[in-house]
Amino acid sequence: MIRTAKRTASVDESITAWALAARGGDADAVEQFVRALQRDVQRFVAHLCGDPQAVDDLAQDTFLRALGSLHRFEGRSSARAWLLSIARRAVIDSYRYAAARPRLSEAPDWQLAVELAQPQDLPGFDDGIALLDLLAALPDERREAFVLTQLVGLPYAEAAEVSDCPVGTVRSRVARARATLMDLLDEAEEPAALAAA
Repeated sequence: MIRTAKRTASVDESITAWALAARGGDADAVEQFVRALQRDVQRFVAHLCGDPQAVDDLAQDTFLRALGSLHRFEGRSSARAWLLSIARRAVIDSYRYAAARPRLSEAPDWQLAVELAQPQDLPGFDDGIALLDLLAALPDERREAFVLTQLVGLPYAEAAEVSDCPVGTVRSRVARARATLMDLLDEAEEPAALAAA
């Protein structure tokens, strides 16, 4: 556990150093910075937005925003926390944009069209859907804290910075999210256990 925390801190220091070098105009540092955090950003926005079709666009928007404001990054926090804060704002802005400009579907039964377009029979597909359903059952704040710390792997302090709340609040939200997820899993397993008996 301690070794993992030291390794994460070392990686975060490298990423922050790349961001500071990129701020100075180093093109290689820009590439290293983007490569190091691209997967984390995609996973984070995927869990926040819940729309697989929008993940790449939101991740790209996040990096465009970050690179455009890199000159203001001073390295007071880790570059990962800074970038995930930008990703969070990009998702929120996309919701605001969608709410302000709803789009009409040309398909008469758009819901059926969406369901038919979803991939099926992929290994782990059902488990992924089950996980998404479980995460969707969590309140937004708890889901965000759980995703940041347990799926993205941020330390609690950085997750608190991204979420703009105290560290204790993040710890509480993660603990409550775990308890809720365990309760939901127990409820889902009860019918299977009764059927087997």
